[in-house]
Amino acid sequence: MSTTRSYSPGDRGPEPSGASGASEGGASGAGASVSSAGPQARRLSFDGASGVVPLARDFARQALYAWGWLPAATADQRAAAEDVLLVVSELVTNACLHAEGPDGMWIACDNKVIRIEVSDRGTGQPAPRTPHRAGRPGGHGMFIVQRLCLDWGVVRTPGVAGKTVWAELGAPA
Repeated sequence: MSTTRSYSPGDRGPEPSGASGASEGGASGAGASVSSAGPQARRLSFDGASGVVPLARDFARQALYAWGWLPAATADQRAAAEDVLLVVSELVTNACLHAEGPDGMWIACDNKVIRIEVSDRGTGQPAPRTPHRAGRPGGHGMFIVQRLCLDWGVVRTPGVAGKTVWAELGAPA
């Protein structure tokens, strides 16, 4: 399902100000932070970073280890963690290809859902290509996101350049 709702049907709404928490430090000029209140959340800034797709995957993988998704005890749990990493890769890659690159990534987890947000300065509207042509190279990113996620959408702030693309996946049982 694709959507342009700002928030998913559960409408957790925007994070309260100051939700980033203490700094964890970063790599390659990127900054990372952790939230200690409410849902577990981490934020990564891509300012000055190169190799942002593997950086984002590594950051998400570290979060999954910290939150107990990894190491996975079952094949279903392993598949759920791999789905999260694939969605992270697709959202960050889309920001690289169709915007001026990603500005930041936010990943949060409660007991039922993991939410990934990637912000960029692009003006485009992400959408799965239709018709989807499975045999052709390229153009599969948002189709993959749509297939793997419970929901996804785009948030735009009036008067601010860019957008945030968000996606939500179910937590493993």
